[in-house]
Amino acid sequence: MKRWSASLAATAATLVCFGTCGEEVQAAETGSPPPQAAQPVPRAPDGHPDLNGTWDNGSGIDFIQPQKSADGSVCIAGCPRAAVAATQPPPSAAAAANVPHYRPEFLTKVKDLDKRQVEVDPVLRCKNPGLPRIGPPDKIVQQSKQIVFLYDDVSGAFWRIIPMDGRQHRTDVDPSYLGDSVGHWEGDTLVVEVNQFNDESWLTDNGAFHTADMRVTERLHRVGDIIEYQAVVEDPKVLLEPWKPRMRILKLTHDELAEPTPCTDQDLKHLVDDTHHANPR
Repeated sequence: MKRWSASLAATAATLVCFGTCGEEVQAAETGSPPPQAAQPVPRAPDGHPDLNGTWDNGSGIDFIQPQKSADGSVCIAGCPRAAVAATQPPPSAAAAANVPHYRPEFLTKVKDLDKRQVEVDPVLRCKNPGLPRIGPPDKIVQQSKQIVFLYDDVSGAFWRIIPMDGRQHRTDVDPSYLGDSVGHWEGDTLVVEVNQFNDESWLTDNGAFHTADMRVTERLHRVGDIIEYQAVVEDPKVLLEPWKPRMRILKLTHDELAEPTPCTDQDLKHLVDDTHHANPR
């Protein structure tokens, strides 16, 4: 069970790192997907790869022992913390840092949100992290005509229903944190296309906002007992180019999801304090 650390009580004046901030460390720890012994990929009755199961990948927000960064911020989910560039970097530098690359006119806004993260980060107010910040699903329930993604997250339990019957995106739904999803198979890869987002979540912990016109495409490819998960974010109104977070690796586990503690406190002081662990996973 991963939990908040009580040592974070003094972080109200610093930044807190969530979600995709762990990608740099995760990539360093996992590197390329681990080699799998030659074995057939389990398949569902319809012949497609069987993605059913609980998948251990630290999805959403990882609760690990935090560490203080050199810049005074506190990193919870993987360190070191990667900052969104506050000045216009060359494309090669942005790619090396693997951060969203914003249009010049929006860099000041990103920098301001990053500076005020503790005050304005939606996740620190019990809001849904949104896509792709919530990460890959913790559990997948697969049927021929629909696939369900289940999440166990700091803000609570979330779910997505992904139709697989060839339908188009709905036009009569309100924008939401996790958007409207439709899926299809490209060979053995599950492709999920998502639109109809609200603009109330961030892409990363450091002020990386997005618009309601954002589009996210997720790809899940099973190899043995792992799933390779890759997301791509397109938001040309504010991003100079599509942003591709680092690949995430999901490992099949026999564990089962437990009901998360409701996220009912609405400020950092109550989310993390000296007297108790809040929001265990």
